[in-house]
Amino acid sequence: MNSMARFLGTLTSVVVAASMASCGGEAPPPAVAPAASAPSVVPAATDSVASPPAAPPAPAAPRLGAPSPVATYTGFAMPESVLYDADNDRYLVSNVNGNPNDKDNNGFISVLSPDGQVTNLKWIEGGKNKVKLDAPTGSAIVKGVLYVADLKTVRMFDLATGAPKGEIAIPGATLLNDVAAAPDGKVYVSDSGFTIGATGNLEATSSDAVYVIEKGKARPLAKTTDMHMPNGIAWTDKGLVVCSSGAPEVFRLDDKGGRLDVTTTAPGGRLDGLVSVGDALLVTSHEASAVLRGKLGGAFEIAIPEQKTPTDIGYDTKRGRVLVPHVLEARVDAYELK
Repeated sequence: MNSMARFLGTLTSVVVAASMASCGGEAPPPAVAPAASAPSVVPAATDSVASPPAAPPAPAAPRLGAPSPVATYTGFAMPESVLYDADNDRYLVSNVNGNPNDKDNNGFISVLSPDGQVTNLKWIEGGKNKVKLDAPTGSAIVKGVLYVADLKTVRMFDLATGAPKGEIAIPGATLLNDVAAAPDGKVYVSDSGFTIGATGNLEATSSDAVYVIEKGKARPLAKTTDMHMPNGIAWTDKGLVVCSSGAPEVFRLDDKGGRLDVTTTAPGGRLDGLVSVGDALLVTSHEASAVLRGKLGGAFEIAIPEQKTPTDIGYDTKRGRVLVPHVLEARVDAYELK
């Protein structure tokens, strides 16, 4: 098993994976089998009155079956994130394509159509057309520019042509992971503060941070290990919201970087992707193998179960679809959220 597979395995049992995701329909969920009835108990014959039969065990709680996706896309190379490009009505998928630590310049961005087609597998490709792209993860769009997190650098591309439009290095970062854009044009990027060791385990580097990019320059908004490996970030009507890989927590950052409304995601931890849908949040959990839904200060529940290695999800606002990349299965599924 290569180091990336081991890494993702640890996220399932602990961005890239189990951890970072992959861009057909799935079979309908199997019927839940009824709980087996307890075997009858016959007491042994004695001179005294026989003891009553043992009570049957309580039936196990039924498990939710996975819904069938409305579209499935395959053929990727460790798809870590999906972004809905509303202006062009398409999905953009970041492919790590190798070890997420490596500066190998072989990462790429794929273009998908909502009708289930991979229209351009390598629209933006490292090593081609003057593109530098090692292990792309989260992305966001601001004023016709695509911002992509790539190890320790945020790279920018023309949204119409895919041509490079510059880059912003983040000194001291370990693993830039997700990107979010605010209505005022500011761009936020998380540094998850871990690297992947030789055994595939996550190794904390204590560089946990969220940066804000304004006028082409980056500065730390929050830089503390109290964020427990910040991963997914999303802009909401309450400001910037963050989820953690190192703790089952979702929280809000104020304009001074303070953590507010810290909320525990009870169904599972090892959080990864995060999107805002209306007044709710959707977050992927490797521990629960699911997409969770909830609100800051409230409870979270399983919205889409049985999701293997779900990473940085997207949301199609036109069709109400959740776009789930499965980094280890080279697949992306689109689900209608109910």
